[in-house]
Amino acid sequence: MKRIHLFELEDFSWFPDWLRACMTRLILVMHKALGTSGEVAELVARALKESGASSIIDLCSGSGGPMLDVLETLNKKPGLDGLKLTLTDLYPNLDAARRINGQEGSNVSYWTDPVDATRMGGETPGLRTMIGSFHHMRPADARKILESAEKSGQPICIFEISDNAPPVFLWWLALPINFVMCLFITPLVRPLTWRQLVFTYLVPIIPLCFAWDGAASNARTYTLGDLDELLEGLGRDGYRWEKGSVGGKFKKLYLLGIPARGAGAGAPAPA
Repeated sequence: MKRIHLFELEDFSWFPDWLRACMTRLILVMHKALGTSGEVAELVARALKESGASSIIDLCSGSGGPMLDVLETLNKKPGLDGLKLTLTDLYPNLDAARRINGQEGSNVSYWTDPVDATRMGGETPGLRTMIGSFHHMRPADARKILESAEKSGQPICIFEISDNAPPVFLWWLALPINFVMCLFITPLVRPLTWRQLVFTYLVPIIPLCFAWDGAASNARTYTLGDLDELLEGLGRDGYRWEKGSVGGKFKKLYLLGIPARGAGAGAPAPA
């Protein structure tokens, strides 16, 4: 595989929750700038239609990620106006969960118990989404996620904002670029807290962490060739895999796993 499994700071259990939240808010700004939600919405709409799934369970949601915007787009499409979205994470953002779960009449919920993406079974049916998070998984765990989706007959949509196509040495050029970018995009973060400002501009802990994790993410992203290795032996009767890239100048990678319509996709179990 071309990918290298470097560490990312926000993956560690000891990493402060408030700092992880600041980082995931920055990532959401990046998704908005890159137009992730529109591209993901098209893929998700197709996966829902072809599989017959009636709900979405998002894995590794962080502060909510682009799936909130994706759902807003999907709810405007015929037949998808009542679609429900469940957000989950191994390290749930409790502030985001309280805000989301406190909205009356919303079709979005955030589970406050930790959810390990590698241990999803058929008891949690629905379209599984992993947006900008699949690269966090080591190959063995990534394979488990794919096998679980296929075995339980659930559709899955994986999306990364890089296709890891550039030469290896360019990964490290991202370090200074990410640091400076953090300084410019921080005012766009919502909610913009005093911690986000202080630890960006006065004590630049956030830009340093953001710069490293961003560069490491590029190194960890599975290429299309890497995905072929992960998918080896998968693709049983009634379940198909599709991979590719979308976008213009900046290519983004996707992987869809789609069961035959009516093969078991449905609504997620309650928390």
